[in-house]
Amino acid sequence: MSSLVIKNIKQLINVREQNELLCGAGLAKLPVIEDAFLLIEDGIITDYGAMYELELKVPQLPKYIIDAVGQFVLPTWCDSHTHIVFAKTREEEFIYKLKGMSYAEIAAKGGGILNSANKLNEATEEELFNSAYKRIQQVIKLGTGAIEIKSGYGLTIEGELKMLRVIKRLKEKYSIPIKATFLGAHTYPVAFKENHQGYIDQIINEMLPVIAIEKLADYIDCFCETGFFSADEMETIVNAGIGFGLKAKLHINQLNSIGGIESAIKLNALSVDHLETMTDTDVKLLSQSNTIGTLLPTAAFFLRMPFQPARQLIDNNCAIALATDYNPGSSPSGNMNFVIALSCIQMKMLPEEAINAATINAAYAMEVQDQLGSITIGKKANLIFTKPIHSLAYLPYSFGENCIDKVMIDGEFV
Repeated sequence: MSSLVIKNIKQLINVREQNELLCGAGLAKLPVIEDAFLLIEDGIITDYGAMYELELKVPQLPKYIIDAVGQFVLPTWCDSHTHIVFAKTREEEFIYKLKGMSYAEIAAKGGGILNSANKLNEATEEELFNSAYKRIQQVIKLGTGAIEIKSGYGLTIEGELKMLRVIKRLKEKYSIPIKATFLGAHTYPVAFKENHQGYIDQIINEMLPVIAIEKLADYIDCFCETGFFSADEMETIVNAGIGFGLKAKLHINQLNSIGGIESAIKLNALSVDHLETMTDTDVKLLSQSNTIGTLLPTAAFFLRMPFQPARQLIDNNCAIALATDYNPGSSPSGNMNFVIALSCIQMKMLPEEAINAATINAAYAMEVQDQLGSITIGKKANLIFTKPIHSLAYLPYSFGENCIDKVMIDGEFV
């Protein structure tokens, strides 16, 4: 299908002539065209407008025409923070949580990240690829058109490289943009429990050089948190990654504020992710930086933690994005639609703010803003078609309903 027109679109959502990272009040501005058409050629958006302009702009209609009467059409979600490559689910820890154990307590008894690491190192590369492939298929059908994937469940040289090679294979298999993040500094493996510097040296001297040679990662990450990696340790690891050409996307302030925001900004991090625990100073520092704050409300929801202070961040002119944190321990869901609903219901974001944070700002948070994130001429035709609904607010309002009719990737329905 080389050329097609989508006509009678009830609302064409997030139409932008130029890219712009949205901060503060700008997040509430969501440009739409009522009663619209969209022209796609070879999987790329080439024109759009109101239906009354169709005959003028497209005097000769292509063979393929889609009638989207009653439907909203918007850019697919960009999920800029996931751990979608893992060996096994961890529902046994879900029971521990129900019985009252904390995240830290589960980790202390060998659960959490170490549990996933043990299972991953027992799995073959083919097993990891096949399971992650199925998960990506599922999230595409839920409207995700670009995804970032982290390592971090290997915690050995072999395990981390195995994960990153799986992600590289996924990049080659799928046409949606996939970004790879090296998260060797997710926690300290048991073998280095009393020798933190030894593991940091292994990351820097043995993992990073191979990752660079094989071009296995786009970004470097570190879990900066009490009981994991300090801000100073994070700076050491990330600076080494920067030396190998990797930009920083960092786990910051999930449980405690320990100087991670200040260090991340010093490292010129593309994004700081989680942010459940933010001091006034942290918010001010973030607002004065070019770093994007990526909020992961389904992790807070699943762990029964306080939600991220989205309103405070927006009101202080921060740039924020939304993502799923899809992982087997603290956010076993890749459903961006639920992320958007939670953002409105629990974090008091407006629907327009949440949609912008999950599309154009999320695209910036994984550097695919030139390909995705808005309805813009020259971008990929990765689109969500809603079922006939009354208004855009219905998407987060009706949080238990699947409002997606179809998903289009590169101009073709999946």
